[in-house]
Amino acid sequence: MFKRLSPIVAVGLLSGCTLTNGATYHQETLDALSRSETNIANRVQNLELKISNQNDYIESLEGEITALSNQLDVHLTRVENKVTQQLEKKKPMTVAVAPIPPTSQPTILGGIEKVSIDLIAQSFDARVDTGASTSSLNAVDIKKFERNSKNWVKFHLDDKAQAAEDKKWIEAPILRYVKIRQSTNAQTERRAVIELWVKVGNIHEKAQFTLADRSQMTHPVLLGREFIKDIALVDVSKKYVQTEAK
Repeated sequence: MFKRLSPIVAVGLLSGCTLTNGATYHQETLDALSRSETNIANRVQNLELKISNQNDYIESLEGEITALSNQLDVHLTRVENKVTQQLEKKKPMTVAVAPIPPTSQPTILGGIEKVSIDLIAQSFDARVDTGASTSSLNAVDIKKFERNSKNWVKFHLDDKAQAAEDKKWIEAPILRYVKIRQSTNAQTERRAVIELWVKVGNIHEKAQFTLADRSQMTHPVLLGREFIKDIALVDVSKKYVQTEAK
């Protein structure tokens, strides 16, 4: 009989231990949840306190800004009043208007004019051609040489109306070379460019000329648009407007 009851008693004892352990675990879980809720509540309370403090700080800043704005308005008003008073004390200024000078008449050049070259102090007939871009000289006996490490050229200005003994050498540094296309063919010619002081009537300017041996030219000098622009107008129906033909 005792042997049959022993297993039953053992099972009962084990069941009691299991129930006791389960109740203990459940209680520990409840305690942990309670502590978590308490921590969360404390953190929320701290955050609310910080937000409240920040709101109070923002309100104080807004108050300071309002006070500064009022002070600035008062200061600007005082400055404006001072400026107005100073302007009222000053006497009105009398502005003298200078008379407008009469519009100067443009210089008129004829189709043919006399051109004086400063370097040799001689005058030559020149054709004033608005169709040509650059000015040119009918140069003959062209000789190139070097002076002070620069390229120079000397030549005679071919003028059929001038005696051979009156011809003078013109010497000038070469500024550059240009290629000129002949109107009679497709070939291009390389020409030296020099610069000379010339005078036409009251016009005294430095002009650039291309050099070419063109004995067939009627006039030894040609004045192109680059020389004429902004200083003169051309009336091709007239000759020697600024100078007298010799």
